[in-house]
Amino acid sequence: MTTRIGILGGTFDPVHNAHLALAAAAIRELGLDRLLWLPTGTPPYRPAPVAASLHRLAMLKFAIAGESRYAIDERELEPAASGFTYDSLETLKDENPKAKFMLLMGADQYAKRDSWHRWQELEKLCDIAVVARPGTQLDAKARTISMTPMSISASDIRARIARREDVSAMLPAPVLGYIRGKGLYL
Repeated sequence: MTTRIGILGGTFDPVHNAHLALAAAAIRELGLDRLLWLPTGTPPYRPAPVAASLHRLAMLKFAIAGESRYAIDERELEPAASGFTYDSLETLKDENPKAKFMLLMGADQYAKRDSWHRWQELEKLCDIAVVARPGTQLDAKARTISMTPMSISASDIRARIARREDVSAMLPAPVLGYIRGKGLYL
């Protein structure tokens, strides 16, 4: 029997309710057996995350606690990790040759996928599932995940926290508690 594994990558700086809603919708709509959260370290293609990886990992653990189908894969947090999705998926595929992988992403990332490292080869390693946004056109290669749009972004959360505004509706309570306890994003 083939195991269907979803992959949700990102900096998760911080992980928020839209990430969790996407994961739940993907499990439901795609019939996934497991969902791997793949936090990235300091990739060469984007600015470094604001919070250190140990904090982002701790927040992610709090956010997914109690969901048995979720797991965290820490390979991209290793110092020698390339930070490229292709490299991570290639090794995941080698480690799980009978699994079928589904890479999850927002329509914004999907629209610029041609700038990703080894994108065409990545599409051979896994299927793609995209959360469509209004006005976004997807090609036939991608599956669509239906989800009510949520106007939540990590950068907005960080800015609101720095201004000491309420973000309790945007984050799981344990994540917000961790952020406050560690004084993150101030």
